[in-house]
Order: sequence, then structure tokens, then C-alpha cells
Amino acid sequence: MARTLLITGASSGIGAASARAAAKAGWNVALLARSGDKLAELAGEIGDSALALECDITDRAALDDAVAKAVDQFGGLDAVFANAGMGVSKPGVEQGDPEQWHAMIHLNVLAVLQTAHATLPHLRRTQGHFVVTGSKAGRDHLKGSVYGATKWFVHGLAGNLAEEMREWGGRCTVISPGMVDTPFFEEAKPEKLQPEDVADAVVFALSQRKTSAVREIHLMPND
Repeated sequence: MARTLLITGASSGIGAASARAAAKAGWNVALLARSGDKLAELAGEIGDSALALECDITDRAALDDAVAKAVDQFGGLDAVFANAGMGVSKPGVEQGDPEQWHAMIHLNVLAVLQTAHATLPHLRRTQGHFVVTGSKAGRDHLKGSVYGATKWFVHGLAGNLAEEMREWGGRCTVISPGMVDTPFFEEAKPEKLQPEDVADAVVFALSQRKTSAVREIHLMPND
């Protein structure tokens, strides 16, 4: 029986590439994002192993409903990739925009917590795997970067969650990429990491034997 991976932020970039890579590796994929049209197109491309679930994951009721639909469709959850995130247009603190911080922290921090809280009971049943998108910005100190601070939270949470999940045979991995050529940036970055590079890291972490827990994968572009 195919295992099931739930992905947030699945409509483009790293999330979409990870959905394709996981499906190719034999996984069912439950695709969550706000962009219903993009999700439907991606699910149609992947085929019967994909389920498109239009969802704003900052809305806990909507998140719970999407998780329930995924479990009902595929019979359970074996892994979750908490990938949804955002940055801000004004990166510093003094000149930053508190309203942008609020939206970013709600998605990058609180929604990751909510995703874990909503899915851990299902992962416990399968001794499953929680994967989350961190960042080089969550490992280094970047001048005035509030975005980086949210990713420091993600890295800390991932380590703490790995210890919690270890008690019942689960695993947690943080994927930590440098600059990736995604819609996150206004201009294309073809010389940087590609979404498929990160997707391969996700599938690698998920493919390990039960005796191995890959806690972090850190990727950097060659150029």
C-alpha cells in the first residue's frame, strides 16, 4: 500500500516539485495551498495518487478539514512536509513593516506549529515523519532579518520536535536550503538551487530506513 505525504505550500516552487518527486517515488500526495487552480492543475498532472485541497493553513478549522479529507481519501498519513512560508518586502527591523511581520510570523511560525499539532496524532499511528522547510537564514545571523528569525524558530522547533517524536518512533527533518529559484524572488535565479534539488532532499529524508533519522539537510547552490 502506498504511503501518503501531505504537503503545505504545494501549488508552486519547492512544494510542487516535492509533490512530483514523491509521487514518482510511489507516494500518495495530499496537496494544500490557497491557489486552487494551480493545485488542480498539479493534481491533474500527477494523477490518481494526488488530492488537491484548497486551504489557507493559517485558518485552523480549514487546516483540520483538509487533513481529515486527506486521511479519509488515503487511509492515513505517513509523512507531512510543512513547506508553506513567506518573506517581507522590507527586510530590516527599523524600517520594517509590522503588518508584514504579523502575516509572516503567522505563516512561518504559527502555521507550522498548527500543522504539526493537527497532524501529529495521525503520524503517531504510522510512526511517521514530519519534514519542515527551514533556510540558510535560520542558521546564520543576517542583518536585521525578521524573516531569518522566523526560520531560526523553525530550526529550533524541528530539533525539539525530533526529540518528542523519537519517543514513539517518529522522525523530524528540517530541510535547510540557500537561495532557491522560486517565485519567492521577483527575478529568476537560474544559477541557484532549483526546486527539484530541494525536492530530492525531501524524498531522500523520507526514504531512510527506520534505524536512521536524518535531522537536517543543508543545501547550498554551487554558484
